[in-house]
Amino acid sequence: MRWGGLRESDNVEDARGFGGGGLAVGGGGIGILILALAVYLCGGDPRALLNNLQGGDQVEQQQQPTGPNNSGSEDETMHFARVVLGSTEDAWGQILPQQAHIRYTPPTLVVFTNQINSACGYTSAAVGPFYCPGDRKLYLDFAFFRQLQQEFHAPGDFARAYVIAHEVGHHVQNLLGTMNKVDSAGKNNQLSVALELQADCYAGVWANFAQKQGIVETGDADAALRAASSVGDDTIQKRTQGYVVPDSFTHGSSQQRMQWFSRGMQSGDIRQCNTFGR
Repeated sequence: MRWGGLRESDNVEDARGFGGGGLAVGGGGIGILILALAVYLCGGDPRALLNNLQGGDQVEQQQQPTGPNNSGSEDETMHFARVVLGSTEDAWGQILPQQAHIRYTPPTLVVFTNQINSACGYTSAAVGPFYCPGDRKLYLDFAFFRQLQQEFHAPGDFARAYVIAHEVGHHVQNLLGTMNKVDSAGKNNQLSVALELQADCYAGVWANFAQKQGIVETGDADAALRAASSVGDDTIQKRTQGYVVPDSFTHGSSQQRMQWFSRGMQSGDIRQCNTFGR
């Protein structure tokens, strides 16, 4: 992925180094891993997930500002995240007016460590990257990028960019009113899957734009497809429980996630991302 020299977005908040340890979470390391996998690229309600995570009274901790983490590797990752966010701003700033006739207002990316307080509640990094429609912000702990490579076996810059682009896809859904419609329909696994797959397709639409800008290199699409495949509900269930329960899917199968990302990337057209079948 050719991202060196590209402009950085200004819509980034650095909240690293604020707060101490995480919430009291049951289930041990395996439980946290399952939750992190299940909410990867999450578009659901983080508050509902937190209720499951806590399993009881929340342990409140005083947040002590210690200043942002400015280590060399973290600074490089921050630069990367700013560039990717800037690229999504350029893409959707053109795509939404052209294809949906609405103005694109970009979200803010909040980078944090361990835990964060958002409009969606007090959230542990164990939930993975998420988008909060209440404040129109994306939340990301850079530790997830390491997990993406080491545990999900999806290395590479484009796989990391896909994570951000997917969450931006949820922001696009919010602007288009799709998230509100799904939320109004109540808890529904089928709608949840459709919402996630559409965000995958929107990430592909961004990738189509990035490819035209010369950002995408040979093999980048494969890296994104590996990331999508590694977090399909069927792959997660096989890894964690040894069998698959399709009725419990909330994010879609590996094949579905790859299919919809590819559809968005090949077409560059949000009208090709109707995962709801209507």
